[in-house]
Amino acid sequence: MITLYKHGIIIEKRENNFECEGVLNPAVIKHNGEIHMFYRAVSKGNYSTLGYCILSHPTEVSYRMDTPILVPEHPYEKNGIEDPRIVFINNEFMITYTAYDGVNALGALIVTKDLKTFSKKGIIVPKLTYPNFSKLAESKKDINEKYLRYNEHWKSHGQLDTNFLLWDKNLIFFPEKINGYFYFMHRIKPDILITRVKELTELTTTFWIDYFMHFQDCIMISPKHTHEISYVGGGCPPIKTAKGWLIIYHGVHDEVEGYIYSSCAALFELDNPHIEIARLPYPLFQPKELWEIKGIVNNVCFPSGAIVEDSTLYIYYGAADERIGCASTNINELIEELLLYKI
Repeated sequence: MITLYKHGIIIEKRENNFECEGVLNPAVIKHNGEIHMFYRAVSKGNYSTLGYCILSHPTEVSYRMDTPILVPEHPYEKNGIEDPRIVFINNEFMITYTAYDGVNALGALIVTKDLKTFSKKGIIVPKLTYPNFSKLAESKKDINEKYLRYNEHWKSHGQLDTNFLLWDKNLIFFPEKINGYFYFMHRIKPDILITRVKELTELTTTFWIDYFMHFQDCIMISPKHTHEISYVGGGCPPIKTAKGWLIIYHGVHDEVEGYIYSSCAALFELDNPHIEIARLPYPLFQPKELWEIKGIVNNVCFPSGAIVEDSTLYIYYGAADERIGCASTNINELIEELLLYKI
């Protein structure tokens, strides 16, 4: 077992209108000696924008904006910009997030060169209804029945409508091109999927039709162990190590009191990041503290950002959908532990 330390709450909600209900699920990156954090800020009515702060130390906030740095501007995100992740690739920052229009929740992209001016590129995941997805994905092999169970969002609205699309969230890029390809993860419950393209302009309707016709080849992580048996989803951007890509993701299981969200870890091949090397059979960490157990959504540790400082891996996470925490462990010890559980 590895040693993991929880540093407590890093950021809490404030009385500011834009973050009075909660702060959670931050994107974190270190650049030019500064640690930048973009976090989901929730106002009344569950309306999300992105807040911004700078950390002088992995657990110390030195500057925090009093207004959102990014707000909804387009119809596809009119009800919220949620759950950002960030990488620096090809001399620009790529910020991915879930765009919520009040009905559909889909992965979208923002690019910036200076973290001050931003260009929204729109939704880059597929826009498919569940029936169309199912028809394509099952053209060669039946899919897990959980896909239907977890993607019947239309039922909560009382009718089946063509406006209800398959939710495709947790869009996360690898922090470098691999053999000339952009790789990114995204999640359609219950699995984490992986996609690769040489250029993002390839992400057309034709591309996604072909992608889903080979759906089984696109699944990267499926629920396996007890703590993740309900479904899994993306967490932090992948971290490159000598032994493989370290993937910190979230796993969910159902108990009497509801879902429990845990932070999980796996290792994937460097040149073929769809091939799993190892996976921890237990949670890296899970809700134990009161502030992780009680909140807007109880029992949640949702990892979304990470940095490595002098062999210490700092993981930033949303706690109970209301506050932001940080946990750390020695990254070398974590890799050694993972390699005890090779696939």
